[in-house]
Amino acid sequence: MRKRSCTLLATAAVAACLASLSVPAMASPRAAVIEVSTAAQLKSALAAVASGGTIHLADGTYSGNFKTSKAASSGSRIVLTGSSKAVLTASGGYGLHLDGASYWTVKGITVTGGQKGIMIDSARGVVVDGVTVHDLDMEGVHFRNSSSDGVIQNSRIYDTGHDGRGMGEGVYVGTANTLSDRSDDVQIRNNTLGPGIGGENVDIKEGTTGAQVVGNTFDGSGLTGANYDDSWVDVKGNNVLVEGNTGTKTTNDGYQTHTQQSGWGCGTVFRNNRSSLSGATGPTQLAIDVTNATSSCRTTVYAGNTVTGGKGLTNIAVTT
Repeated sequence: MRKRSCTLLATAAVAACLASLSVPAMASPRAAVIEVSTAAQLKSALAAVASGGTIHLADGTYSGNFKTSKAASSGSRIVLTGSSKAVLTASGGYGLHLDGASYWTVKGITVTGGQKGIMIDSARGVVVDGVTVHDLDMEGVHFRNSSSDGVIQNSRIYDTGHDGRGMGEGVYVGTANTLSDRSDDVQIRNNTLGPGIGGENVDIKEGTTGAQVVGNTFDGSGLTGANYDDSWVDVKGNNVLVEGNTGTKTTNDGYQTHTQQSGWGCGTVFRNNRSSLSGATGPTQLAIDVTNATSSCRTTVYAGNTVTGGKGLTNIAVTT
């Protein structure tokens, strides 16, 4: 039987002819899913997973420190997922360490115990989504060592900083006293931070640019006063957007900007944030305290920001 050919038909008929041949479509291979139910299996999966793969955690407790250096790509991410009842529990060190593990998505799980919750080092495009992080000696989630384009969203962080040194920030971006950590363009969106965070709910360090702090709920009831933590958010990086957040229970201010290194802490925009300073006892008690306002280091506070309690909205001119 001769095969039908479309090559001799008029151009207008070629497409219809090709469709009539009913050539089967090539099926794309399914990405591997690694099912995990023990700590040993999780450690093996973190070492074995490939780009496009998924590690799925069954409900249960996974005791230990978990680390991966497997990098994926933006078009073929690696996913670590489970419900909030899949609990990584550490007794020291980091609960989950993504070290050079670019383009991972960590979704749904709980991380508790240990020194720090989720540490992201030298990893681009990491997404932390819908996780719970709590009861740690130090900070909850840290983007460090030029971990750019990261996202933490829809997550809950509480009860951090148990070692009492005032280093229990909820979300920490960058590294203090250095400009070489370019953890740029990190998005912190729609999270619930607090109660019991033993430091700022969010700390954006000098050397980082373009962070977005949007749509979060802050509770400053864990502020200690150590290391000058007396606000929900402290911005020391450049060109940061702080928008649509709601904050309660601070010891002094709602939001602060600082210049720790020359030329940094500039370009912050505050828009449509709601602050309650009821119960604050600090010296300034402002919703937005701009400590570094100069003509070369501008901060913009829009009139849509609101405050109840305290001593006022801000100490700079408001933009309508």
